[in-house]
Amino acid sequence: MSQKIIALFNLKPGCSVEDYEAWAKAKDIPTVNGLKSVDSFEVFKATGLLGSDDKPPYQYIETIDVNDMDGFGGDVSTEQMQAIAAEFQGMTADLVFILTDKLG
Repeated sequence: MSQKIIALFNLKPGCSVEDYEAWAKAKDIPTVNGLKSVDSFEVFKATGLLGSDDKPPYQYIETIDVNDMDGFGGDVSTEQMQAIAAEFQGMTADLVFILTDKLG
């Protein structure tokens, strides 16, 4: 059964938007999309809150469509993915990974 993981996060102080987004486009997105257990990986930048001038609680949202959770566990434990994860964690704060099941 496939599952969608949603990640919400902000950038750490001192990490620029330009640096994070360049890294995400060059390394994170192509690497995660190359995993056999992942059907789709997308990163979104929050641009606002509908009907409000308030700042969104998170700067970025990721969606990971996983086709095999056991395989995903193996994929993310590789040396290459551990290096990507370490770089990611060095840039991000308030990181939350939410596991979801689709209704209907």
